[in-house]
Amino acid sequence: GVFAHLEALEARAYEAAVKQEEMEQREEKLARLKARVQELRLQRDELRAKVDLQQRGQLRKEGAVLDPVQPSARAVLEWKVKSLKAMLQLFYLTGISGKLTKRGVCFCISTAYEGTYLDSYYLDLLIKPEVQIHRHSVPIFIPLEQIAKKYLQTDLRRFLSVLFDHLNAYAGRRYQADQLQECFSAQIEGTLQRNSLCNLLVFKYSVSRKSRTFPFHARLCYSDLCCSLPTEVVVSCTPEAPTSLAETAAAHSALFRSVALHKAFRSFSSAEDT
Repeated sequence: GVFAHLEALEARAYEAAVKQEEMEQREEKLARLKARVQELRLQRDELRAKVDLQQRGQLRKEGAVLDPVQPSARAVLEWKVKSLKAMLQLFYLTGISGKLTKRGVCFCISTAYEGTYLDSYYLDLLIKPEVQIHRHSVPIFIPLEQIAKKYLQTDLRRFLSVLFDHLNAYAGRRYQADQLQECFSAQIEGTLQRNSLCNLLVFKYSVSRKSRTFPFHARLCYSDLCCSLPTEVVVSCTPEAPTSLAETAAAHSALFRSVALHKAFRSFSSAEDT
């Protein structure tokens, strides 16, 4: 009866954690949709400007009489200013801000997880004769060179978006590992092992059942570097553990895949305390 009650409590804690995670995912999706709307508006303005230029060129070919005092230079300048403001607004919505420099533009990429501000990274770009990275504070293990080679010269917005996804996911993984060590050190046996990119975590933890403590071994792999949740989880218990704990290990594995690491441990602790 006690064991079944604990299982029921764990199930309820898991459902609550999943609902919380779904709510946060909806908020993140809303922010992405707002950014997408802003991007589409910017593309619309660019297309309107191109159509306008094409129409002007067609009128010249047909020999139409145009006003000798054409405000085309001013119109183009106003369009550029408007496009720049829209782009900066788009960057702001996605956690990226930028300012013009004498030789190009400097971007600040801010990362956060679950509403907690984490770190900022800077990227100084030169515009002429071609776009190139002058200096940056991006960690060496982030594939900046590959991302730049693929997008920097052809699509600046896409380049910044992909780089932001990599940095924000890395910051989220590192934040979860730090929270696990700081808040649940009593349950962690030994040291949590992680690499520089925090896309591989290995640790041992214990779960108390019926006045006994059983150790578990967990291995979390994040093959998608733009994701803060693991793509592969293996949780195992010692051979001498009761057979019922194999089901618990499977439940823990599913929980690690669906919610933040420290949230999963918080649900374990709540069930044990109860």
